[in-house]
Amino acid sequence: MGTIAQMIPAVHIGVATSPHEVGYLACWAAAAVAAVAVSVVTLVRRRPLGAATSATDFALACVLLVLGPLVLPSGERIGTWVTYQPAYALSVIITASGVRSRVLWAGGLLGVVVSYMVYLGGEIEGNMTWTAVGNVLTYVVYALVARIFFGFTRRIARDADSSRARAAELARREEERRAQVMMHNGVALMRLLTEPGTDATRSRLIDQAEVELRRMRSYLRGQAPDRDAAAAEVADANSPVVLAAVIERVCDRFADLHVDALVDLGADLKVPAGQAEALERALESLLLNVRVHARADTVVIHLDQDTDGTWVMTVHDDGVGFDPTSVPAGVGLREVVVGELRRQGLHVKIESGVDEGTTVTIWSGPGPAAVHTDRDATADAP
Repeated sequence: MGTIAQMIPAVHIGVATSPHEVGYLACWAAAAVAAVAVSVVTLVRRRPLGAATSATDFALACVLLVLGPLVLPSGERIGTWVTYQPAYALSVIITASGVRSRVLWAGGLLGVVVSYMVYLGGEIEGNMTWTAVGNVLTYVVYALVARIFFGFTRRIARDADSSRARAAELARREEERRAQVMMHNGVALMRLLTEPGTDATRSRLIDQAEVELRRMRSYLRGQAPDRDAAAAEVADANSPVVLAAVIERVCDRFADLHVDALVDLGADLKVPAGQAEALERALESLLLNVRVHARADTVVIHLDQDTDGTWVMTVHDDGVGFDPTSVPAGVGLREVVVGELRRQGLHVKIESGVDEGTTVTIWSGPGPAAVHTDRDATADAP
């Protein structure tokens, strides 16, 4: 379109000086119509020309160059916009460089170069010889640059498509993981509600189910999970929360398990609200596992804070335990406990043995030396 804009001011001079006015005007109109059509089609399709259109475009450029000597005044084939044919051919080369076929692109470029030599005919002499050579090199160089540009753009587009597909897959997996984490405790509670039990036990289960129901509703609505009334005082996600209060709140929901919470050594410990929420869900999941699988008589939760601000919390039950090397970690341990806590920057270690109960250690910072050693396969589960 830029080439056509430059051709327009000189068209009246070309018609006035041409030995064949009608032929000159017809050739000029053919170039103008083709340029406009190609531009419109390219913009509408939003991609480079196809093979058939590119071949037609190359052919028209070659025809206009070959017919140039018949419609142009003698001695004026280089240097003015009256002789628009070489510039039009250059615009065709640049535009058609987007064609995928290398054979068509190279053949079209060769055809334009040969047609340009025919266009010049016997008018090359003296310094004009080097001008002609320079014009031919311009065709070649611009063709290569445009070809490289189109290829680079296509590679960027392929990489973008690949990245977009990868991002969509990762988003799907993350949403699947979030759904598993959000639904796990609720599903466990529903399972317990279907089993026979005392009215007191069912009453406590119903209270817990209401908490999980609010969380599920918030998740389905795309909102942040609702917090308990006892935690409503937390103003925002950056406000610290007393961890001992979180532990005691969860223990109250599992009074039937005979949970012994020893939190005196960390009574004043405060953690970020995000960690507190993850710890609350993890502790709930651990106690639900004890209720469903462990058949434990007692559960001991111990919280200890060091002088440097780091802390360690252990959850031990005297239940049936399991063999971490032969029993894969379920969603509760893998995602709700290990996965969510590690995303909050906390460390988790799970130790268990058949008929030896289970101990889960959660800590911040480097932690005690004992915590660093013998990390079992369950703690490192993906």
